[in-house]
Amino acid sequence: MTKLSVNINKIATLRNARGGNVPDLLKTAADIEAFGAQGITVHPRPDERHIRYQDARDLKAIVTTEFNIEGNPVPKFIDLVLEIKPTQVTLVPDAVDAITSNAGWDTIKHRDFLKDVISNFKKNGIRTSIFTDADPKMIEGAAETGTDRIELYTESFAKLYDEGKHEVAVKSYTEAAKLAHELGLGLNAGHDLSLDNIKYFKENVPHLLEVSIGHALICESLYLGLENVVNMYLHRLK
Repeated sequence: MTKLSVNINKIATLRNARGGNVPDLLKTAADIEAFGAQGITVHPRPDERHIRYQDARDLKAIVTTEFNIEGNPVPKFIDLVLEIKPTQVTLVPDAVDAITSNAGWDTIKHRDFLKDVISNFKKNGIRTSIFTDADPKMIEGAAETGTDRIELYTESFAKLYDEGKHEVAVKSYTEAAKLAHELGLGLNAGHDLSLDNIKYFKENVPHLLEVSIGHALICESLYLGLENVVNMYLHRLK
């Protein structure tokens, strides 16, 4: 079975919007694990607009499944990861002002940099993954960095899938997965995967070890849970 790691950034966004500690990030992470998810993912950004660096430290003490920390390996992020020593670190080339991740690494241009960073993490017993597009050259470049895994950036798949172009949407990802496996790389995937498209993606992308899903999963939880909560309020107001 492909593992599900739940990105809880949006829970932190809700909490930060109001101040205080509602929703409780740590309780949410523990509940998600209790519901069966096999991992928790966070993506702290330098401005801490959702996950705070302290959240990552606090989660280390309570996550009992796999803990994945994503981010751009700037010095502050590298120090955080080496302090916490999560199960996995996923390197993402997002700009400081990016709303969300929007591209994979150019693993050829940044090969030496990635090699140094990955070597440091692996020396400390942290599994490494690089966020990449489904581009054979970038996957071959990733293999030369010494990374354990790649995470395929799946926005273009999700977009084409929504347009009904299912076979076109998944073709490059199927080929990328086969190439990654041949090169000895483990395979993760994430970005805009959802209840609508995840089954098709899983069925057509071989060797898929893990998906990281946040925004869609939290939105779907709101939609699917609203009727229950509204009725609970109505019951109490009778």
